[in-house]
Amino acid sequence: MLRIKTKYKANKLDTLNNWPSSFGLRARRGTLFVLCGICLLLSGQAAFALEGSPAVSVRPMLQTTTSWDGAPLVWPAGQAELTAIEVTIAPGGETGWHEHPVPSFGVLLSGELEITLRSGAVHRVRAGDALAEVVATLHNGRVVGPDPARLVVFYAGAVGVPLTVKGQ
Repeated sequence: MLRIKTKYKANKLDTLNNWPSSFGLRARRGTLFVLCGICLLLSGQAAFALEGSPAVSVRPMLQTTTSWDGAPLVWPAGQAELTAIEVTIAPGGETGWHEHPVPSFGVLLSGELEITLRSGAVHRVRAGDALAEVVATLHNGRVVGPDPARLVVFYAGAVGVPLTVKGQ
């Protein structure tokens, strides 16, 4: 069992959300990141153990500290909220100019998508590609090719913070 030393003595009913205010938000968030890091390390070890199995295939898709334009990813303040959505865009269709105030990443399941920033930078994503989306940066996604683009997007947001904001 993992034990984290703090000045605060926890009881069985405590969670990260109801620790006393004397155990500050940074300490709670730091503890959460440490726990997540340990889980990622352990899951990585499990994935390596599964590689030899003929019944299980493991393919790393994305591990990054930056979005595709090179900007560092920063988690939003507040109560963490994870969201997963599936998006389908018709051939020739566009998302319209928008931005995401929270980090997100996606996997293009089918089709081909071209993402353009206001600066003119363009990133093309093909079926099977994973992408760390830009944060707080206006962009537009456009389907290129004859097939619809189908993607699954995961957002690492906070309660009350929108996932997408339309561009102005």
